[in-house]
Amino acid sequence: MKKQTSIIFVFLVISSLVIAACGNQATAAPAASSTEVVSPDVIVAEGRLEPVQAANLSFSARGIVEDVLVKAGDSVRKGDVLVRLANSGEVEAQLVMAQNAYDTLIRTENANRAALWQAYMAAQIARANVEKKWEGLDVQDIEDRIEDDKATVEDRQQDLNDAQDEFDKYKDLDENNSKRKAAEDDLEKAQEDLNQALRDLDETIRERDEARAAYDAALAAEAEAKHQYEISLDGPNADQLALAKANLEAARDALSNFVITAPFDGVVADVNVKAGEQAGPETRAVSVANFDSWIVETTDITELEVVDLSIGQEVSIVPDALTGLTLSGAITEISRAFILQGGDVLYTVRISVNETDPRLMWGMTVEAVFAQ
Repeated sequence: MKKQTSIIFVFLVISSLVIAACGNQATAAPAASSTEVVSPDVIVAEGRLEPVQAANLSFSARGIVEDVLVKAGDSVRKGDVLVRLANSGEVEAQLVMAQNAYDTLIRTENANRAALWQAYMAAQIARANVEKKWEGLDVQDIEDRIEDDKATVEDRQQDLNDAQDEFDKYKDLDENNSKRKAAEDDLEKAQEDLNQALRDLDETIRERDEARAAYDAALAAEAEAKHQYEISLDGPNADQLALAKANLEAARDALSNFVITAPFDGVVADVNVKAGEQAGPETRAVSVANFDSWIVETTDITELEVVDLSIGQEVSIVPDALTGLTLSGAITEISRAFILQGGDVLYTVRISVNETDPRLMWGMTVEAVFAQ
């Protein structure tokens, strides 16, 4: 298709009129032609039809193609595996493990929170029980008894001191001396009395302190259980979740080197590799496109024409191979960068196509007529 279509058409019309005139010189002046000539104000451009969503996919790593799972014309969903290299199975297994670990952490969040809530409730019950015991104690009575026991200890200590002094008077006598033996017996008895007084004091003190310690421990356990439950309200442990997510992303990145997946829902337009072949980043393995919507990119809009175009401007589109079909569209983008071709400064104009047709093919040449 030539950009000068309308000019050539006018030239052909004029030529035909001249030939007709020469062949009919004796006749009257010819009737005016009814042929419609394209207005010189209309801008006509060449363009190429492309899907709105299209991708040529390659492997990030180099290797031997193990499986080709699709063929041209197959419909695919986003994430479907299209082609894989050898040794991808181990990487896929690592991805499954990482995904399961991440999913488990998210899935068990509610169960963990329920368990923490139960622990908090149990801690409250335990605290209430020891609190009841503590409040049931007559602490003042215990304090009074502690003071009495302390006084008894002091008395027993004094008795021991007296018995020691008495024994010291006779300690150098023969062990069988009656006075020495009586003093020694009194000393031993005084020591036993003191020891018992100390045990009684300790027991009375424990009666108070053990109840208080149990109450303090229950309060601390309840506070910690509450803290752990409140943390769970914000989701899984942040560090664990971050690590699991990082592992998952790393596994996905590793797999992407060996496996090509569909980047969106669409149709396989072409498969360019076979099992057993060597493939790498330089090899286009699969082409995928969504043929539900189309755009046109022009290839010959000049600097003199682009200034008369604007975003939203209506466009009529006629595929060269389907001349009976006219589609409507509108300008969506006008490139600000130019291309220098054959001495002409050209700009790319992108047009959204409002309709579709099952006969449309990726790459078809079209004629775009811009309404003025």
